[in-house]
Amino acid sequence: MASLNEFLFVSGLLFAIGLAGVILRRNIIVIFMCLELMLAAASLTLVAFSRFHLKDGLPDYNGQVFVFFIITVAAAEVAVGLAIIVALYRARQTINVEDLTSMRG
Repeated sequence: MASLNEFLFVSGLLFAIGLAGVILRRNIIVIFMCLELMLAAASLTLVAFSRFHLKDGLPDYNGQVFVFFIITVAAAEVAVGLAIIVALYRARQTINVEDLTSMRG
């Protein structure tokens, strides 16, 4: 069985990869995917702490329930985010962040 440290290491690694992608990449779709990767890393951390925090010999499921709310918000975020990306592409014909200098078309 994996220990809490191993879960936290994987979660930290995923978060670091996502953060590096947000900082270094210029494609707005890749940035969006890296933000979702960071959100998944935070969810993994919540589930790991929930699994290893025992109450009366059973896992405390509060963190896991909270992850369901995070997944719901992430689904709404994906829908709105992709709609904004499609609208930007239609208006500017680019998804490169460096080419998007202002919010006005």
